[in-house]
Amino acid sequence: MNHVPQHRSKLSLAQKFTRLATRLRDPEWRRYGATVAAGKAIGISVVMLAMVVITGLFFTTALASDTAVKAADIVNPINTVWTLIAAFLVFGMQVGFTMLEAGFCRSRETVNVLMECIVDTCLCGLLFYAFGFAFMFSHGNGFIGYHWFFLKDVPATYETTGVAFLAFWLFQFAFADTCSTITSGAMIGRTGFVGDLIYSVGVSGFIYPIVGHWAWGPDGFLATMGSSGYFLPSVGISFHDFAGSTVVHTIGGFIALAGSIVLGPRLGRKFKRDGGAPMLPHDLTIAASGGLLLWFGWYGFNPGSTLSAMDFEGIGRVATNTTLAACAAGLTAMAYGYFLSKKWDVGFTVNGFLAGLVAVTCPCYWVSPTGAIMLGGVAGVVVILGVEALEWLRIDDPIGAVPVHGLCGIWGTLSLGLFACGKYGSTGPLAPDNSAALKGLFYGGGFQLLTAQAIGSAIITFATFGVALALMYAVNATGTLRVSEEGELYGIDLHEHGIPAYPEYVISALASPSGAPPQHHAVEKHPVKLTEAVAGATAHK
Repeated sequence: MNHVPQHRSKLSLAQKFTRLATRLRDPEWRRYGATVAAGKAIGISVVMLAMVVITGLFFTTALASDTAVKAADIVNPINTVWTLIAAFLVFGMQVGFTMLEAGFCRSRETVNVLMECIVDTCLCGLLFYAFGFAFMFSHGNGFIGYHWFFLKDVPATYETTGVAFLAFWLFQFAFADTCSTITSGAMIGRTGFVGDLIYSVGVSGFIYPIVGHWAWGPDGFLATMGSSGYFLPSVGISFHDFAGSTVVHTIGGFIALAGSIVLGPRLGRKFKRDGGAPMLPHDLTIAASGGLLLWFGWYGFNPGSTLSAMDFEGIGRVATNTTLAACAAGLTAMAYGYFLSKKWDVGFTVNGFLAGLVAVTCPCYWVSPTGAIMLGGVAGVVVILGVEALEWLRIDDPIGAVPVHGLCGIWGTLSLGLFACGKYGSTGPLAPDNSAALKGLFYGGGFQLLTAQAIGSAIITFATFGVALALMYAVNATGTLRVSEEGELYGIDLHEHGIPAYPEYVISALASPSGAPPQHHAVEKHPVKLTEAVAGATAHK
C-alpha cells in the first residue's frame, strides 16, 4: 500500500500547479482526467434533467391550476357539507319525536308509537324520492312542480344554492319526515296501523309537498306573491317562511287536528268539562329527554336552512334566536301552567320550549335576539291556551301536537310581520344580501309584511285542514283508520303488534282509563298473562 507523505498537505499553490503540469504530460494521467470529467458532466446533466421533468409534471401544472380556481369550486363543497350536517341533525329529531310521543302516551300504546315513527320514516323516504320532492321543489306552476320524478335528470346542484342536488334532497326529506311524525302524535292510542300507512301516503306523498310548493317551490304562488304579474301584486311583498313554521309545523299540526277530530277520543278519555282529566303519560323521563333531543336537532332545522356556511353571521344569529325563543317559551309555559294548576308541570314546560322552537322557525333569520325572546315568551302561553281549548272542545291530543305545531306555527309566522327588525334580507351561497331587509310593524315597517304573512298562513292552514279532513274521512270509510273497540280495550300494542313494550313488568293500573288496581296475587303464576289482563280488562271497566 502506498502511503501519502505527511508533507503533501503543506504544498504551496505554485507547487501544486507545477505538479499538475508534470502529470498532464503523462498520457495515462490525461486519460484518467478525461474520464473523471466526463462522469461528472453526465451526473450533473441527469440531475438537471430530473429537476426539469419533476417541475413540469407537478409544480408548473399546479401553479397554472391555481390561477384558474373559481370560488364555486371551494364554496359549493363547503356549503354542501354544511347542508349535509344540518340534514343529519334534522333526521336525528326522529329519535326525539319517537321518545317524546312514547313518553307522553300510555304504556299500552308504546310499541305502536315506535312502529309508526319508524315506518313513517321509511315510507316518507321512498315517497319523497318517487314524486314528493318533484311536487314540492321542481319547476312547474304556482301550485305544483312536475319535473325530477324518481330523481331523474337532476342537475349537479339545486338552483342557485350551489349545494349538491342530492344533499339538498336529503335535507328536505328530513323536513318532510318531521311533518309526517307530527301528524301521528295527536292520533296515538286508537289509530289502526293499516290506516296509519294509508293516510301517511297522503301526507308525505301529496299534502305536504304540494302545499309546501306554494311557499317554497321555485315558482310557488305564495313565494312569488306581490310581484307584478303574479298572485296579489297589490300586496307588494311575498310570503316568507325561513325554516318552516307554516310549511312544516302548521301543515303537520292541522293534519293532526283533522285526524283527531275524525278518530274521536280514546276509549275512557274523560274531559275536564265532564269532570275528568287528561290520561297520564307513562314515562316523563323519556318524554323530557325526547324534547331536549328535538331542541338539539333544531340547530340543524333552523341554521341549516341558510344552506350556506358562508353566511356565518346569519348562522350564528339564527342559532342564538332559536335558543332564546325556546328558553323564554319554556319559562312562560311553566309560569302560566303554575298559575292554572298551582303545580310546576314538566309536561307544560317541555311543550313550552317546543312551542318556542316552532314559533321562531319562521322568523329566526330576520329578528333580533330580543325579538326572539318576546315571540318565544308569547308562544309559551299560546301552547297552554291551545291545550285548554282542545280540552274544552273534547278533542283528544295526547302529546299536544296541535297546540305546539299548529297554533304556535301560526303565531310564529305572524310574528315575523311584527318583529322583523329591518336589518336582514336573504341568505346566499357566498354572502347574505341585506339590500331588501324585512321590517315588521314594531320596527316601523307598517302592515305590509304582516299582511303577506297573514294571507299565506291562512291559505295554507285552511287548505291543509280541508284536504286533511277529506283524507281522514276517506280512510275512516275503509274501516282501517281506527282500531276496533275490542282491540283498543285489549291494548293496541298487543292487538296490533303482538307484544307489550315492557313484557317483564306488570303495568300500573294508572295507565288504564278506569284506574282499577291490578291483581297482585297472580303475578308469580302468570306474569305475562297478567300484564295483558291489566292492560285490557281493567281498561274495560
